[in-house]
Amino acid sequence: MHRELPPPELIDSDAALARALEQLDSQREIAVDTEADSFYSYREKVCLVQITAGERDWLVDPLSGLDLSPLGRLFADPRKVKVFHDGEYDILILKRDWRFEFKNLFDTRIAEAALGVESPGLAAVLRARFGVELDKSMQRSDWSARPLSPKQIQYARLDTHFLIALMNSQRPELDTRGRAMIVEGECLRLERLRPAEAVFSADDFTKIKGARMLDLAAQRRVRELYVARHELADAANLPAFKVLGNESLLAIAERDPRSLNELERVVGMSSKQARRIGDALLAALARARELGPLERTPTPPARDGADGLDEAEIELHERLKEWRRERGLELGIDSSLVLNRHVLLKLAKQRPASAGELEQVDGLMPWQREMFGDSLLALIEKAWREIPATLAGGRRRRPRR
Repeated sequence: MHRELPPPELIDSDAALARALEQLDSQREIAVDTEADSFYSYREKVCLVQITAGERDWLVDPLSGLDLSPLGRLFADPRKVKVFHDGEYDILILKRDWRFEFKNLFDTRIAEAALGVESPGLAAVLRARFGVELDKSMQRSDWSARPLSPKQIQYARLDTHFLIALMNSQRPELDTRGRAMIVEGECLRLERLRPAEAVFSADDFTKIKGARMLDLAAQRRVRELYVARHELADAANLPAFKVLGNESLLAIAERDPRSLNELERVVGMSSKQARRIGDALLAALARARELGPLERTPTPPARDGADGLDEAEIELHERLKEWRRERGLELGIDSSLVLNRHVLLKLAKQRPASAGELEQVDGLMPWQREMFGDSLLALIEKAWREIPATLAGGRRRRPRR
């Protein structure tokens, strides 16, 4: 099917981008995707922006030196639907690098998930809906390399080519099943996303599988090796895993080698690697011995963001999560589409006691208030009556009913 498509247009100059934008001006549905080089660079960058509209495909090359800022008007135009598939990452990096704003989004992956599809990845969806087979072998290729290979070009253009048709096949189903409001709410959330500043923390070594199981002296070594790897990766502009894998890092921490010869004997280390980064690793180990064991294992941030809750709020948050899981099962959708984690946290902290207070919970959509409002208010009131005062550590708030 897609072998017969005309070749996409490569946009590598300001003049070519201006011509493409002139042609896109008359279009009302525009599919967008990006390719980045996070598998090849410590400081990832957008290497390609794919755009499809009116059966035509454009590949916009940010690495050619052209000014991408004119795309901002296209993305912010509320009259044009911008179609992504699993677009959160793409939107965040486009906002991060060019401060783009987005209006009128439609995410086809969210739509599939809202329809209860268990495998909403693009390849599976296009196969199921259109019989299109995507070759995903280029997914982790080096998108910063130039020129792009024919396989990369074909891969990139197919990531957007069918998205508009996919959206148009999903919309009637969403309307029929009363799920359109789920997609609308999630896409509004995507519009409001703000990229977080990337901040390195040495205590993130605890995220390495197995690090927390080591004794405190070995954890100190892991921490110092983790810092050294970060500095090496930053200097070489390589992903951390290409400097030193996690398994090798843990193995070095456990063996605590004192020389390059000992370092080379650690499983996973090659002589070449030891010669290239060995001095930095040995210096990190020496620093760990000088500092001594950690006093305690650092506590990583809670994945659900519940760190800032007191004990009573944590208990309420757990009950809300269980309620969300049950609603997801009832509706046949992922629980995150019932309520996202940010709204769950706000409900636990604000503890709304009326419909009016529920309206003040930022991020809670009208459809969620209408469908779940009474249930949420009842759950919060019941939970707060049942949570023992001792859980709150003396900070339990007086019931407001």
